[in-house]
Amino acid sequence: MPDAPVPRYRRVILKISGESFSKPGQLGIDPEELATIAGEIRDAANVGTQVAVVVGGGNIIRGQHLAQQGQIDQSTADYMGMLGTVINGVALKVALEQLGQPARLLSAIDIPAVAERFIRARALRHFEKGRVLILAAGTGNPYFTTDTCAALRGAELGADILLKATKVDGVYTGDPKKDPKATRYDRLTYSEALSRKLGVMDLTALAMCMENRLPVIVFDFKRHGNIRRVVVGEQIGTLVTN
Repeated sequence: MPDAPVPRYRRVILKISGESFSKPGQLGIDPEELATIAGEIRDAANVGTQVAVVVGGGNIIRGQHLAQQGQIDQSTADYMGMLGTVINGVALKVALEQLGQPARLLSAIDIPAVAERFIRARALRHFEKGRVLILAAGTGNPYFTTDTCAALRGAELGADILLKATKVDGVYTGDPKKDPKATRYDRLTYSEALSRKLGVMDLTALAMCMENRLPVIVFDFKRHGNIRRVVVGEQIGTLVTN
């Protein structure tokens, strides 16, 4: 029998968007998409890497869009978006457990009936127990994105790398859907990504990754096995580092 793969990264933060939970152009949680996400995360965790997942909530509600319409202030809209991430987190926890993968849902806001409060020491203890962490409600503060939450938790929990799951296979010089001449970067520095405004993630999140020397890999989440490939060290997507 072939040797089991050895993980390159001891601990990773996986950032997945809320849109990953639904079919393209739809809202809510699609059972097939949910099962796919859970299966990919379980396969990565089975390699021996500790995985924490930061979930978005755009498939439920997008606070920024509500605020832009002018009827709800930004802070309130952002809190509504945080609740959307908790809904996705609950669904993902159940899906992982149904696959036999222990998981815990930790929230940055207090919702004791459905999630534990995020406490760093508790999160680290869950890692030691072999549990996947699902981190919901962003940072618990308005005006911060879930990308920023991923960067913050990555630094706080001592992650080796932040995995930014997207619909494309990396960072391009332009929009590959609109520009046929757009080419993919294999590697970027933080400064290059910031100065060229390449949209790797929001500027606050990227600056936080740079300050804390937390590398970022941007990769295609929809290709089967890609999370596992990343954690064992295969070169896919775009690496952003110093």
